[in-house]
Amino acid sequence: MADRMQSQRDHGGRLDAAVARYGGTRDQWIDLSTGINPQPYPIGPIPAAAWTDLPDEGATTAFCTAARRFWSVPEGAALLPVPGLSAAIAQIPYLRPPGRFRIDDPTYNEHAAAFLAAGWPRTTDTPADAHTVVHPNNPDGRWTDPADIDAPLSIIDESFCDTAPEHSLIDRATRPGTLILKSFGKFWGLAGLRLGAVIGDAQLVQALAERLGPWPVSGPALSIGARALTAVNWADDTRELLTAEADRLDTAVLATGATLTGGTPLFRLYDHPQAAALHRHLAERHIWTRLFPWSPTAIRLGLPGSEDWPRVLAALAEPR
Repeated sequence: MADRMQSQRDHGGRLDAAVARYGGTRDQWIDLSTGINPQPYPIGPIPAAAWTDLPDEGATTAFCTAARRFWSVPEGAALLPVPGLSAAIAQIPYLRPPGRFRIDDPTYNEHAAAFLAAGWPRTTDTPADAHTVVHPNNPDGRWTDPADIDAPLSIIDESFCDTAPEHSLIDRATRPGTLILKSFGKFWGLAGLRLGAVIGDAQLVQALAERLGPWPVSGPALSIGARALTAVNWADDTRELLTAEADRLDTAVLATGATLTGGTPLFRLYDHPQAAALHRHLAERHIWTRLFPWSPTAIRLGLPGSEDWPRVLAALAEPR
């Protein structure tokens, strides 16, 4: 049943299904269906002990120290490294007794799925007992007005916020009932590392730590994360590069008759009168994009890697 429920939720990726339908092999495909940085942080060598030893307090402390500095975490807020945000998202609804939860669509759908699985009914009323916002939102990139976040349990998912840290709501991390989520899969391009952080209310963070159990994050992930979070120059250069690449993608996609409707420097959301046809045209050339069940004209593209740009630009320029 769990596998069937997972398959019913709409996500990017799932390249195996594209290969099965349109042919080729995975290494022949360009996956633009996610918002993962195609120019990932260079992880460099990993200490042998990170593989062979259980993660000790020193490894966790090194990660947390770097994370607090990089994300400007206010004193008094707790910080917990987690094995990818999906693991944390699935557990957060169990930190409080079930009540009414609110999350506005369209958005990343694992949050609603987690609350529903934990027995929380959904509401559009304000205030709710729990309120989740994705900031900036996936897939349209909208920012949330902090005044709209006032639930006793407030979850702020900042998975894509590292492209624009000036918009972060990290200053709210000391508010009771608030949890801010940070991801390594998007800006750093390390989705396979399965690393994230939950920041906020110390009691909630401690309760989440107890649910995840001892050593939830691997030694290699802690080592890579601590190093990446001190690479400030890499982060600054990457923000400039992503912004320029997003502009480049806009120019090519708008020339097909699309309209830009939102996004971030890591993904762009377009309205296209023939979105399905464009998606199919690109898929036949082994370029995977994302359509959405809530709109027949919405299509989302992530950024190509440097070596993939010629194929993507050529495919977009072809007559259809």
